[in-house]
Amino acid sequence: MTNALTVIFPYRYEGMWVFDDADVGLTKEPFVEGADVIIDRALEAKGVKDADAGFRLLFSAGEFPRYDVKFIWLRAADGGNYYAAEGTDLEGWLCPALFKYFDEAPKEIYARFEERSA
Repeated sequence: MTNALTVIFPYRYEGMWVFDDADVGLTKEPFVEGADVIIDRALEAKGVKDADAGFRLLFSAGEFPRYDVKFIWLRAADGGNYYAAEGTDLEGWLCPALFKYFDEAPKEIYARFEERSA
């Protein structure tokens, strides 16, 4: 059984948003194909300071208190899955690393963006 709520700590590396998660064997795993733009917009909207040095990203397949963005599954492609950020015209691709956290691609993913020290 996996946790209902997961936390990772993305940061900028070589101009890209990446994260490390030793528990699932990921190092400098990048966010690409629109997911990076969604992160930029969410951090800006939330006013997260010093995000380039690292921020806290909580996510879950189930709704949780004070989430910032709801992502809605669109389609599978290239081994990963595309999601739309609800209420925007943005969509992003989540690579197969998604399956390190979920057995199958959730129909919805809820996320909260926070300053790392928050």
